[in-house]
Amino acid sequence: MPGNQILIVDDEIGIRELLSEILQEEGYSVRLAENANEARKQRNQHRPDLVLLDIWMPDTDGITLLKEWGNNGQLTMPVVMMSGHATVDTAVEATRIGAVDFLEKPIALQKLLATVQKALRPSVAQLRPELNLSSLGKGQVILDLKKQLERVLPLKTPVLLVGEPGVGFEACAHFFTGPGQQFIAPENVEKALDAPSELLQQATNGVLFLREIGKLAPRSQQGLMQVLGKLEKHNVRLVMATSRPPADVLQDRTFDQGLFALIANLQVALPPLRTHREDVPELAVQLLRQQVEQKRVASVKFDIAALNALRNHDWPGNLEQLQNIVASLAATAGSEDISAQDVNRLLAPYVVKNTLGAADALDLPLREARDIFERHYFEHHIKLENGNMSRVAEKVGLERTHLYRKLKQLGIRFSRRGSAE
Repeated sequence: MPGNQILIVDDEIGIRELLSEILQEEGYSVRLAENANEARKQRNQHRPDLVLLDIWMPDTDGITLLKEWGNNGQLTMPVVMMSGHATVDTAVEATRIGAVDFLEKPIALQKLLATVQKALRPSVAQLRPELNLSSLGKGQVILDLKKQLERVLPLKTPVLLVGEPGVGFEACAHFFTGPGQQFIAPENVEKALDAPSELLQQATNGVLFLREIGKLAPRSQQGLMQVLGKLEKHNVRLVMATSRPPADVLQDRTFDQGLFALIANLQVALPPLRTHREDVPELAVQLLRQQVEQKRVASVKFDIAALNALRNHDWPGNLEQLQNIVASLAATAGSEDISAQDVNRLLAPYVVKNTLGAADALDLPLREARDIFERHYFEHHIKLENGNMSRVAEKVGLERTHLYRKLKQLGIRFSRRGSAE
């Protein structure tokens, strides 16, 4: 798209100037950076529409810079990696981090122009930040999730992602997309499954992501069965997701149990946000920065108390809820600083569920009702014993290691030194 601004990052002056000359002749606006440090400055001053990033550079390599942008919320533009010595593994790693494509040097003219045009298409250039796995967090819980995904990555078996609504299914599904592969994720899954052959044709040699398959109608289940039978023929990697507990699907007489046995053979559980709430402050800062950078709101920031308030929330809607809350806070901020009062005002309607009585909990799914009861149960005993975890463990009849694990799962803060936080 002529007129778009492209940042070329390469330590070889000849390559920078050659690429710049070609792209300017095509009508693109070009900026140059000879190393990662200069690229950081250029990126901070103004977000380009596309970055052509060399992998091998003397100060900081391109993969490290790509990770850095991804981790601090600045990977909001498409990035195409370039290298004359990269291995397949390097290209795959770059794609996992968030690169949209890869160019091998020496770069042919037509290949360059075709790749740039493809990367600047709205569907690629406007990638949502949550599609990057690193944007789910950087704590141990997310690192463990990444290790699980890496273990199943080489397998060709369909993968079923299981978790609560809003945990980041699509970000994890993108993890399976290799260099140059297309990622097909129909918004209306049931409509797409009405034409399974067309869907497979569209996803050929790529990744097909189907959300909420645990709620498919019988007709759509038949379409999914046809898709499963032709994955190998079309070289399609199938990744599915469901926020409906597998136990519920198994008890549903309208769901084909033979089909579910096929799609549930390889499952990966995604953690709810409350189990890694230490990631919340940094995620919130990243999301707010993106709102400001995309010029949706004026320049605002969180104060420390506001970030603490966000961290202490249970996030029943997980990452999607955090994104919506941050967007609302940014849009309604009355000053440059977002305060704890602003946060608590918006979160107040979501706190009601945590104070539900036993009668109200009867209307909830079993897992949610159990979590509410257990959270109140342990908080009650921690308060009763003034935070002495040894006495709490003895009182509730759990070994201390098991108790700590349970509290972490429920998102209850505690101190191993003997007093609750």
